[in-house]
Amino acid sequence: MAEPPQRPAGGASPVIIGLNAVIAIVEDGAPRALCTRAPAGEPSLPYGPFDPSRHRTFEIGLREWVERQTSVRLGFVEQLYTFGDKGREAPAALLQGEDADARVVSVGYLALAAEAAAIDAADAQWRSWYELFPWEDWRRGPPPAIDAAIRPGFAAWFERASDAQTRNDREARVALAFGFGECAWEEERALDRYELMYEAGLVAEAWRDRAAAGLRPPGGDEALTRQTGVSMRSDHRRILATAIGRIRGKLKYRPIVFELTPRRFTLLTLQQTVEAVVGFNLHKQNFRRSVESAELVERTDLTIQQASGRPAALFEAAANSDRAASGLSIPRLKTDAPPLPA
Repeated sequence: MAEPPQRPAGGASPVIIGLNAVIAIVEDGAPRALCTRAPAGEPSLPYGPFDPSRHRTFEIGLREWVERQTSVRLGFVEQLYTFGDKGREAPAALLQGEDADARVVSVGYLALAAEAAAIDAADAQWRSWYELFPWEDWRRGPPPAIDAAIRPGFAAWFERASDAQTRNDREARVALAFGFGECAWEEERALDRYELMYEAGLVAEAWRDRAAAGLRPPGGDEALTRQTGVSMRSDHRRILATAIGRIRGKLKYRPIVFELTPRRFTLLTLQQTVEAVVGFNLHKQNFRRSVESAELVERTDLTIQQASGRPAALFEAAANSDRAASGLSIPRLKTDAPPLPA
């Protein structure tokens, strides 16, 4: 365990570097992230402090923490983002032994896997993204949370605006993020949507954090937060929202979907994996046509028997595809999908 940081001369608060991991898979039609259970019962991402005396690099420290907390050994990882906003550690992203006044800067990493690793740690589990962000999954039609909590919650937030300009700004930001009015739903805006809900007091973390800081409640009806997903420790839901937006965006310029599928797959499995990640249904024929015309997959000589009908052909990612420059076309079905441009 890292020694608590020494307070700098002059009384300035020490800075602690924390390491967070978002480890994502798709299993049984659900995108999942590996979580640990915090002492208060909230799920958290695997995380721990960077110890410069023991960790030669951030990544080495991250791998050590993940394996210690979850018994999962990471493969490929990439840096996601550095989270250093003042106040993000309220309530403190507590790392054992840290100074209570320390400023916590988190370096987030993203890892993708084709299947769920076996978990030996008692407090680790794979959690669906959509338990945490229920408004992001449109595959079965409009999420109930939209009309039950989000629209009325934002309407009340607009009413609480101090002046007409503030109200107009809030309405415009919400419309852009959630695809209301003439705006289109953009799946990459997962972080924008979460941060707006935090600002409006529509997620439990907003109430928890303001209470911990001795501030007034954010306003509105706290009961609405029971319908807007499971809260996470510290700002870990914000970090996970950042990762979701990153993964969804990268699908379009680099087919990272193959890192979430087994080596051999049917085109239906590939489509369902993309649908799970982006949160809406795709046009089957257009999707298959785009994948094959872009030469992203190669058909093998193998087939697999389906529950009904003829055996389905098995495919592999094309060996000669330029994954750094090629992405997927994501043809959205218009029926019961997120709003499209008017």
